[in-house]
Amino acid sequence: MKYKHCFYYSIVTLIISSSMPKAQEKPLTLQELIPGGRNYARFTPRSLQQLQWCGEACIYVRGDSLLAVTPPDTSERTVFTRPGLSAVLQAAALPELETMPVFSTRDTRGGILSFQYRKHLIHYDMRAGNVVADYPLSRTWQNLEFCEANGSYACTEKNNVYILSPGGESKAVTDETDGGIVCGSSVHQNEFGIRKGLFWSPGGTALAFYRMDERMVTDYPVVDIEARTARAKPFKYPMAGMKSHEVTVCVYRLSDGQTVRLKTGKPKDKYLTNIAWSPDERSIYIAELNRDQNECRLVRYNASTGEAEATLFIEKNDRYVEPLHPVLFLPNDASRFIWQSRRDGYGHLYLYDVSGRMIRQLTSGRWEVTAVHGFDAKGTHIFLSSTAPHPEKGGDEGNPLEIYTWQLNMKTGKQTCLHSKAGVHQARISPSGLYLVDQTASPLIPRDIDLIDVKKQRSVKTLLSAKNPFEKYEMPRLETGVITAADEKTPLNYRMALPPGLDSTKKYPVIIYVYGGPHAQMVGGGWMNGAGGWDLYMAKRGYIMFTVDGRGSANRGFAFESIIHRQLGVHEMEDQMKGVEYLKSLPFVDAGRIGVHGWSYGGFMATNLMLTYPDVFRAGVAGGPVIDWRRYEIMYGERYMDHPDDNSEGYKNADLREKAARLKGHLLLIHGDEDPVVVWQHSLSFLKACINAGTYPDYFVYPGHKHNVTGKDRPHLYEKITRYFDTYL
Repeated sequence: MKYKHCFYYSIVTLIISSSMPKAQEKPLTLQELIPGGRNYARFTPRSLQQLQWCGEACIYVRGDSLLAVTPPDTSERTVFTRPGLSAVLQAAALPELETMPVFSTRDTRGGILSFQYRKHLIHYDMRAGNVVADYPLSRTWQNLEFCEANGSYACTEKNNVYILSPGGESKAVTDETDGGIVCGSSVHQNEFGIRKGLFWSPGGTALAFYRMDERMVTDYPVVDIEARTARAKPFKYPMAGMKSHEVTVCVYRLSDGQTVRLKTGKPKDKYLTNIAWSPDERSIYIAELNRDQNECRLVRYNASTGEAEATLFIEKNDRYVEPLHPVLFLPNDASRFIWQSRRDGYGHLYLYDVSGRMIRQLTSGRWEVTAVHGFDAKGTHIFLSSTAPHPEKGGDEGNPLEIYTWQLNMKTGKQTCLHSKAGVHQARISPSGLYLVDQTASPLIPRDIDLIDVKKQRSVKTLLSAKNPFEKYEMPRLETGVITAADEKTPLNYRMALPPGLDSTKKYPVIIYVYGGPHAQMVGGGWMNGAGGWDLYMAKRGYIMFTVDGRGSANRGFAFESIIHRQLGVHEMEDQMKGVEYLKSLPFVDAGRIGVHGWSYGGFMATNLMLTYPDVFRAGVAGGPVIDWRRYEIMYGERYMDHPDDNSEGYKNADLREKAARLKGHLLLIHGDEDPVVVWQHSLSFLKACINAGTYPDYFVYPGHKHNVTGKDRPHLYEKITRYFDTYL
């Protein structure tokens, strides 16, 4: 939809409501609507299990069969069944297969699948129908990273790196005995797009890996209560303003067993992010970010000597720079690569040569590239997803409620949208680039999965069209629309779930669900516009559920997201209060019964709103809340708040302990006692501040849970939250 710059403009979409309740309708419980619930799977749109490309075959699992469609032939065929696969395994002296395993594609040729079971990692050739490799998992290998070129896995055990060959032979790459040295694992708290610590060279001749020295970081105490005598499980947690761990990058050569450490120099507390090998295996590219996170250097290192060869370019920003993607080399041109950056205010692609010269900007506009899927076989085109407007709508202003897949011609710059259906698209491109598997969701489409011919730009086969799982139930009406931010100019998207059969002459309580921070978007254009099961549950029970994506949230450009810099909670709360202003304008909203709920950053926001506007919010529930940003980890905290010594006023203003005396309504804080993200100390310190101030929050702890309460305990969590709002709202 195009934004409308007026305050009360809204778009009403009837998404999942039915006109009358069905006679056979049974009440939907949290066990049906919350992940981890006993019947949750029955009430999520049906999908294709393990959907992926294996070469040019699109494969997926249905029951005890692995099926495939290999275009241009659009017929579905059975590749193998579980009993058939089990017979092959038994013939190879391996145990019987009792359940269908989880498969991964393991080669670009497209015939090898891998799966784990009973301490074996099996490679199976689905074309020949035989086992081609068996990697025994008798030891506690972690972080398994496969190299197609040499057939080996890099992995870690405890804090060391190993190489695991077919047949079970393992070779140690590192021999660190000090518990403060960690090799081969993800670093920098998984920020900056870092998700792993092992990086094979393209030809499999060398392995790059992170080496992290945590000895200078203070141990943070966590207690495991399951043992008869509770035991300590300390971990390293560098807080804002404190000493961080020091990271280096090492390169292990398989030819001679030697390891070279890249000479990344000083200062040591910088961030080494987004590691990438050059196609010829001679160089390693690293996006190096200073601790202040306002300057990023793309540096090329010699993989043999460890010497820095060149700084290709530098990106600076007065707020922050956040590299999230490694360089991506063109498949048939080792002299050029693509860099993804927000330097012009939006996330776009730039073409460079290896000397650091920018050839041209590949994409531009007031929209964000959200994913890069790869190239076609010749490297003529690159495929990407973005919030760019569909060609039928025109203009260059993006819409974060819709995501489309595009084909970009590398020579002409022409971009071609590969979809006709409006909505949110998730794409998987075949290795040739000739076909893509597209999953579509929209307010009216629970899930469609289509096989698309890229050249024809149309579906050649519908693999799945999921039904509405709530079609037999009377459901809430979901409304989306736009309000104006507190700056009186920026449009903000909202979503509202209204009780079935809402009577506009009555007054209803409202719960605002809030996140409010970067890297998250709560209001989407997919199924139910992103509404969760708890929204539906509470709306069916007579609550109005409201969410607005204020400034600071994702997919709206750098200026929109970074407005929070150095003053977390200020503009975000202003925009949430614009949402309250809109709600109060509705005749069926009870302005005296407004509540708020959020988790993590949303927990910070929910607590902050309760304390800053005590006469507005009657009740709130804050899960895993950040209370004091000085006690949050360095990488995230200092990006958005700078070092505490450089922004003492900002940290003080965002310290919710300073507002503890303002608590007036009913506030429930919830925390997992083993939370490694927002450590338990946050909510405990707030309780202490409230005791000192003479205010009385409520509190609940989930023993053994980390940052999110998951699994079978999650319905319990939402029953607890529901009861709290029932009592006080």
